[in-house]
Amino acid sequence: MSSSKKVPIPKNGVDYRGKVVLAPMVRSGELPSRLLALKYGADLVWGPETIDKSMIGTTKRTNPISSTIDYTRTPSNASKQPGLMIKESKIYRLHPDQERGRLIFQLGTSSPTTAVEAANLVAPHVAGIDVNAGCPKPFSTSGGMGAALLQTPDLLASILSALVEEVGNVFEIGISVKIRLLETADKTEALVRKLCATGITGLTVHCRTTPMRPRERAIRDQLRMIADICRAEGVACVMNGDVKNKNEALQLIQEFGCDGAMIATAAEANPSAFRTNEQGGLLPWREVVQDYMRLALDVDNKWGNTKFTLGQLMPGKAEVFKRVTQCKSYAEVCETLELEDVAAQAQEVDDRLGIGQTQDSSAIKKAKTENKSAQAAGGRMSVEKPRGSEKRRSLSERGVGILSTMAV
Repeated sequence: MSSSKKVPIPKNGVDYRGKVVLAPMVRSGELPSRLLALKYGADLVWGPETIDKSMIGTTKRTNPISSTIDYTRTPSNASKQPGLMIKESKIYRLHPDQERGRLIFQLGTSSPTTAVEAANLVAPHVAGIDVNAGCPKPFSTSGGMGAALLQTPDLLASILSALVEEVGNVFEIGISVKIRLLETADKTEALVRKLCATGITGLTVHCRTTPMRPRERAIRDQLRMIADICRAEGVACVMNGDVKNKNEALQLIQEFGCDGAMIATAAEANPSAFRTNEQGGLLPWREVVQDYMRLALDVDNKWGNTKFTLGQLMPGKAEVFKRVTQCKSYAEVCETLELEDVAAQAQEVDDRLGIGQTQDSSAIKKAKTENKSAQAAGGRMSVEKPRGSEKRRSLSERGVGILSTMAV
């Protein structure tokens, strides 16, 4: 597709043109899901929206076991539990080798200052920074982020300009934005022209308005107009909304004159949607689940996220679905799915993550080891005693008050 103008693609950035990519999705866009999409043919992957303030103050660590870069922070309530072992929260994870040149970090923000501060932390390890101006959910819009930015176009443009100048130009990566349609074509056109003038290299349009829900059919009436504006300004235009697989994506690119396409819900259900018909198309869900499990184990993925993702990948009517949803560890899933080749690895991951066995809370552990009354309550409550064998002690003597307080 010819273009009379093209915003230069920075040395460490990536051109969105001709690409079929994985959409940013909360929970469904974590590291093993992104790696699986790349394995099946995604050209680029967007990570889940990450709020700028959650990134600011994180510690960057290289994980020697998974070879990942982890951004972690101590929970905000840690100071209220002195003396206890506090486990750091992982805010963002990426694989510097397997995702090199193919990962786009999506940022949730409502401020040029905090946007730049957060983006600078991850910029050395990604191919681009994308601003989320399309999420309609209250957790995003209530803070002036996501789709709320569509109603404050000057603020959105100032965020993009700051990122281009202070992050994109410094680290030589591209800055892009993901939007939704506005109420009228005229309003959408004015917004797109304003954003394309900020120096961004790409613009993704989700072909729904803010009030529309995913079950409502995407509307593409404005898509060609948006693509024409982007082309005239030299900005790559990516379409999003009801794209079911790679073959359809390539067909829609041609039909509407876009530069690329983004797959979301279809890839959440089966990431092999990135395989073309010539490559065999969609794989059976069992094969997809097996591939996903191996990747999740390789990066010590958080168990809760793995269990959620398995629930998305497996058909609810499958006989094994209910048994997998009842599993409490990687080892149990591998046994249920008969993944014998990774059973030993699964047990090692369970041990590192501390899952698969019933454990007392850290507060109760502390109470048992430091308080004799709590030791009595926690260690001998299961011993049945004949009624009337001894005088009944008060609650404080039996440690009930102490144990219940410390377990809160």
